[in-house]
Amino acid sequence: MTATEPRVLQKLDGAPWEIEPYLRVGGYEAWRKCLKELSPDRIVDELKQSGLRGRGGAGFPTGTKWDKVLHHRIKERYFVCNAGEHEPGTFKDRYLLKHSPHQLLEGCLIAAHTVQAKASFIYINHEYQEEHENLKKAIAQAKARGFLGKNVLGAGVDLEIELFSGQGSYVAGEETAMLESMQGRPAMPRQKPPFYPTDFGLYGKPTLVNNVETLCNVPRIIQNGARWFTQVGTEKCPGTMLFSLSGAVNKPGIYELPMGTPLRRLIEDCGGGVPKGRKVKAVFPGGPSFAMVTPDQFDLPMDFDSLKKAGTGLGSAGVIVVDDATCMVAQTLKFSDFFKVESCGQCPPCRMGTINLATLMAKIEHGEGTQKDLDSLLQLCGFVKGTGYCTLVTGAAVLVQSSVRLFRHEFEEHLALKRCPYKPAPAGVA
Repeated sequence: MTATEPRVLQKLDGAPWEIEPYLRVGGYEAWRKCLKELSPDRIVDELKQSGLRGRGGAGFPTGTKWDKVLHHRIKERYFVCNAGEHEPGTFKDRYLLKHSPHQLLEGCLIAAHTVQAKASFIYINHEYQEEHENLKKAIAQAKARGFLGKNVLGAGVDLEIELFSGQGSYVAGEETAMLESMQGRPAMPRQKPPFYPTDFGLYGKPTLVNNVETLCNVPRIIQNGARWFTQVGTEKCPGTMLFSLSGAVNKPGIYELPMGTPLRRLIEDCGGGVPKGRKVKAVFPGGPSFAMVTPDQFDLPMDFDSLKKAGTGLGSAGVIVVDDATCMVAQTLKFSDFFKVESCGQCPPCRMGTINLATLMAKIEHGEGTQKDLDSLLQLCGFVKGTGYCTLVTGAAVLVQSSVRLFRHEFEEHLALKRCPYKPAPAGVA
């Protein structure tokens, strides 16, 4: 295997839940190795040496997280795979669930075994019905082959993976809200402290939570070694990332590229550029919760640290391209409405802030706004940033601040014309 070959995506023959094609490419060999040859500490050390960072948004070192749960003083521990993906422009986990259920399942088995979890779950967005069925069939086939269940592969280990159908909301994907919903409570983020599920997770016990893409990396790392994994990517962000590319591109889809790949390559080489000869106006490199970048920043490396340094973020790599035919006020209103609808309402600054942000954005877009409304919009962003139990209201504020900072002239044009300049003027209006 060369350094340029994919680390996560694998093309297999047959139905995705069929185990034979996966076994033919070395599937479950890493799991067998973990059971027969490697201690939990050695597994954790391999992940630390690989430098794998969480692909769910935060980019936290995976090995460090596993280590904390494994060596927690409380021995009752749990494992949860977070497949509650719901952010606009992000669909990579759904692709993996649908096409690579055995690869995910193997990663889950290794994770649960390593931290010695009492019980293990895959929390899956309830809208992902086909993906849910694929996972069920994959689990049944793996169990029939002895890869999970009682006395796995004769190693004296009992391990089951339970599927949990989650709520189809954005906030339910936040790990503490997810854990709350799994215990029969509303999907609302927990007040902090405690800060991390590694200390206070499911049923108040230490819990390892990883997202789908992170776990799909694990079997390949264990099978091929940390050094293999670090052959691509950057020093601080090794490996590849799955980019969900959507919006104004000719070839939207899932692209696996080395960490640190320039944004330009993703848009032009992979996405085929913008349709109808139009130009790129802006790009959300990590979904609408992070600041936009403009064409003069297309050489930015797509990794956690480089984008953070540039004042934005990679998140879960939901890259949304906006072309020059799009009104940025209308685009910002669209995402502002999303945040308003998806707020769980637990935090007053978030509940009222997202409503007021969307209301002011609607006034400006519909030609009813004033300079005072624009000033109030920015003032409100400053008030609500960082005030919620989760990052939803912060993302809503960053969205508006970024849009006004980069495209203030479009906001002011809406105020001056008393309408959206991207829409035809009403009859009789110049």
